[in-house]
Amino acid sequence: MRYDNAWDFPSRRVYKDREGVRDAEIRLEELMEQYSGMLEYIARGILREDEAVEDCLSRVWLRAVERFPDYDPARGAVSTWLSLLCRSTAIDCLRERRRKGALAAETLGEELADSAPGPEEELLRRERAERLRAALAELGEADRRLFYRKYYYLQTTAQLAAELGMTERAVEGRLYRIKKRLRAKLGGEGL
Repeated sequence: MRYDNAWDFPSRRVYKDREGVRDAEIRLEELMEQYSGMLEYIARGILREDEAVEDCLSRVWLRAVERFPDYDPARGAVSTWLSLLCRSTAIDCLRERRRKGALAAETLGEELADSAPGPEEELLRRERAERLRAALAELGEADRRLFYRKYYYLQTTAQLAAELGMTERAVEGRLYRIKKRLRAKLGGEGL
């Protein structure tokens, strides 16, 4: 039986019958085989230590199973959904390690601080995020990918330089120019 997307099970009632459960197990194994490398790459960029990465990936797959009924194919591909789930899980793991004293306070930027914004702050944050998304959409594909890899997936400049065949200084210069263009498009608002 062929499904149009990775999570499209018969009537999405996987937990109600044994055949559905077995189908879900098979589909999960296929997804793990297909996306484990990508998810490890994302988690390693944020956590960097083997033990933390393994713990994070275990949590990602557990959350994927728990939240799969909420996955909506109309909102994006499974790979996108898993990437977002992995990134947020990795950041949660990083925060947890920070709270336990495993990392120095300066490791996390202010943008990852644990503070719940009020409704007004949340609205302003969403508006800024939407303007940033629009400005990023105007960038070229290579610049947009570099920006996301550095500031969304938290990859180091050294890692980006090695993978792109550039010097660290060239990567930093390119990121500087990208941020400068984005600031101009956003009316001088900080990134």
